[in-house]
Amino acid sequence: MLVLIDLQVRFVACLKAVELIKTYKRIIMRSWGKIILITIILVNTYFIVDVGRYFIYPDLAYLKKNCPSKTAFMEYREKVWQEKGIKRKITNIWVPLSRVSPYVMKAVIIAEDDKFWSHDGFEAMQKALEKDIKKKKFKSGGSTISQQLAKNLYLSPAKNPVRKIKEAILTWRMERQLSKRRIMELYLNVAEWGDGVFGIEAAARKHYGKSAAGLTARESATLAAVIPNPRRYRTDGTSRYVGNQSERIYQIMVRRGIVIPEYDDVISEKDENSQEIIGQQDQTVQEEGEQKVESIQEDQNVNSDLPDMGKVQNQ
Repeated sequence: MLVLIDLQVRFVACLKAVELIKTYKRIIMRSWGKIILITIILVNTYFIVDVGRYFIYPDLAYLKKNCPSKTAFMEYREKVWQEKGIKRKITNIWVPLSRVSPYVMKAVIIAEDDKFWSHDGFEAMQKALEKDIKKKKFKSGGSTISQQLAKNLYLSPAKNPVRKIKEAILTWRMERQLSKRRIMELYLNVAEWGDGVFGIEAAARKHYGKSAAGLTARESATLAAVIPNPRRYRTDGTSRYVGNQSERIYQIMVRRGIVIPEYDDVISEKDENSQEIIGQQDQTVQEEGEQKVESIQEDQNVNSDLPDMGKVQNQ
């Protein structure tokens, strides 16, 4: 009898323990549920604030008449150098679009964004995002000049969906607040053309020892070809990709009438002919001068041989 009573007591105690455990479990699950819910809310809030601020920040209207002193990409390069202990400085020289060879703009548009003048900068990005989502990867870079400008000015080289959304917002705002000409002018002045070399003027001096205004069609095509990876691709003819790509860009410019291959030959022939004509003229002038000098000397000699008329009369 006592054994049965003891078993009943133990059984009741076990039931109470199980109930207590269930109660604690429910409390814990509710607590974890609240923690997870709070975490989700905080993450979403941070995401909304972090991304949403680009609808009003930065002030893109400032870029209508002003040039940024330093871009996000420039700061990123400096940070990498500092971490690696590399002592190097950013090279960047701003020039107006009027002091840039027209071949540069044509070559860059062909290489990077052939529909630059007709699209709003957002259509191409939408296609790139759709392509990334299908492949479940985010490898498509800034496929339009406006996107690349937004990324270079304010974002990082990171490839993730959050940055893509920020880039989309900035591109949308930029296309509505800045003219196409101004977007091109800004882009050519902030694009990277080598490790720490930013802007077309610095690139022209670095790679060709001349100003951006003096770049030829082939030089412009070569510089446009290195934009996708300016720290890897070289303009000295050692990169097969750059050689093939620059030739493709150049031939497109020829087909579109942007470049007339014979023009340079004609100009050079004119220069050579002009130099020959000038040389012949100089030689002719020199010969005429020598003849005049000889004629004067002969006249002097003749005069010296003639007797003095005054002396003859006196005699």
